[in-house]
This record gives sequence, C-alpha cells and structure tokens, in this order.
Amino acid sequence: MLLVVAITLFAHAHAWGRGDLEKYGPFQVALHSKLIKCEHGKDLNLDVSGVDVYFYDFPRNDVESFTIDAAADGILKIPQLDKTKKFIIFVPGYKSNINKKTEELVRDTFRNFPNSYLIILDHSPYTNDNQGYVKSYERSVKYVYYIGKALADFLADLARGGISPKNIHCIGHSLGAQMLGQTGQLFFEKTGTKIAKITGLDPAGPCFSNSFTQDQIRSGVADYVDVYHCNAGGLGTTSVLADTDFFVNRKGQSQPNCGTPLIPGIFDSSKAAKCSHRACIELYTATVSNPNWFLAWRCDEYKQFKKGECSTNEVTIAGFWNPGNATGVFYFSTDGYNLD
Repeated sequence: MLLVVAITLFAHAHAWGRGDLEKYGPFQVALHSKLIKCEHGKDLNLDVSGVDVYFYDFPRNDVESFTIDAAADGILKIPQLDKTKKFIIFVPGYKSNINKKTEELVRDTFRNFPNSYLIILDHSPYTNDNQGYVKSYERSVKYVYYIGKALADFLADLARGGISPKNIHCIGHSLGAQMLGQTGQLFFEKTGTKIAKITGLDPAGPCFSNSFTQDQIRSGVADYVDVYHCNAGGLGTTSVLADTDFFVNRKGQSQPNCGTPLIPGIFDSSKAAKCSHRACIELYTATVSNPNWFLAWRCDEYKQFKKGECSTNEVTIAGFWNPGNATGVFYFSTDGYNLD
C-alpha cells in the first residue's frame, strides 16, 4: 500500500498524466529520474541507406539481400519472380537483426506458406543498443519515420514494377509496427493506392502512446489495419487506433507464463515485459498454420469479457487469417492452446 501511495505522489509531483508512465515502462523505476527524449521529427533528413532487405523464395531455396535503396530493382530483376504471388513483409523491432530468434521464427512460419514471398527488413544499424539502452532507444525512435519512409519508397518502386499493392501484407512488431504507420501513409501519398493489409504486433508504447496520431500505426494507412496488444502499458502501446484492436489475455497487458506485475510497465521485471511483448509474435505466427485457433469477441472492456458478458457479441477470427470485416475493440484468450 505504501509503495502504491509513494508512486502516486511521485507521479503527481512530476505532473504525469494518463499514459505517461508507459513512456518509461521498459526502462523501469531506476530511469524515472532520467527522462527519455522522444523525438519524432520529420525534417531531420536522416540517412537509412544501411537498412538491408532480405528476400526469400523458399520453394527455390533462394535468399537474396539488398540495401533498401537497391532492393526493388534487385527483386524485380530476379528472372523467376512471379509478380502475382503474395508479398509478406516483416519489420522487426528494437534491438533486432536478421540472425535473431524472432527472424528465424518468421522464416520458419512462412517457409512452407504457398504462393508467396517473404521479405524481412534488417534495420539494426539504426536500432541496436550499442549506445546503452536509453540513448539507443532515443536514437531508434528518431529513425522510425525515416525507416518507414524508405520502406514506402521500396514498396512504391515494387508497385511501379508490377507488384499489386493488393498482394502486399506488412507485419511489424514493436518499433517495426510504428514504422509501418509511416510506410502505409507515405506509400499512399506516392502511389494513390493503399497497401492491402498492415498488422501491428504490440506496437511500441514508450515515446508513442502519448505522441500524435500521425506518429503511430493507425486506421487508414492501409485498406485494413489490425493491431494486437500483448504488453499494453509496458513495452507496448495502449492506444486504440487501428480498424481492429485485439487485446490478448489479461487486458492485453501480460501473457501466460510471463509473470503478472503489480503495475504494468513499472514493477514488471524486464524479463516479464519482454516475454509478454514477444508473445504477440509467437501467437500470431502460430495462427498461420492454425487458422481457427483464436476467436475474438467485440467487447467494451476486459471485465465484461472475463465475466462472459460479451459472449453474444460480434465474433471474428484473430491472427493471420483475420478476415478484416469486423472493426472495433476485440478480446480473446490463448488459454488451452500450445504456443511452444
């Protein structure tokens, strides 16, 4: 009780409002005295030519890599390229790189997915933690717009080369999800058409939950936008901005076997927060080969969902096979499913 009172007084003393604690969630209590600088400037002219694009044609056992500026031209020149296939683009988050477990999970997930190509971005030169966690995250946030813009340029060049935007599905995790908010908007401005689908897996909360809507993933940046919340209020955002926002398990804040914090984003351990944050990738990729695993119910709040008061409400399928014909806030549980 004393701890909660102390935090409340601390928050009032610093004039924090709703969502402000999220801004510092992943950095824990020790960093409350060192404010994170969140800069979303679009006039910094930051160079992101070091972003790499990995193109996977699994049936041919072919992997190609290009710098992002040369990627569209390189892919369009592949002799066996089938422009009618589905293009699945995965954009990972902070501290990612092409050799990490998340990227391997995504590759394994789509390895046998028919009639498709997989593309993974490696933006690690700009989103690593080499400068220390706080400074590196601050720097990474500055680059979100520019990496999103570079991806939009790349996809626009693919479209001009005959790849239909209706065959493009972009999936982003954490910072990658926020990048896609920029990608979708800028792609539309460049081409006059929209990407078919953008999916955000636990879009980053710190520096974004209290930012302007145009700095975030949101409805309107693709024909359909869906977002999955797994560590809302911690590493993930609580913002409800997509066509469909799915809150997974306990208020979309914490996931089974990851630990349940007293106050999400503050007293959860770094390990617990990362576990819940990553769970969004694991449950989403699991649905690729299990289309009907997760039914989600439209509901105003978690308490109603937990009590079964939304059982007669609108139902849709959550995950990769979400048909995109339902809008609003939906809840679902992963209890009883093996996500290992």
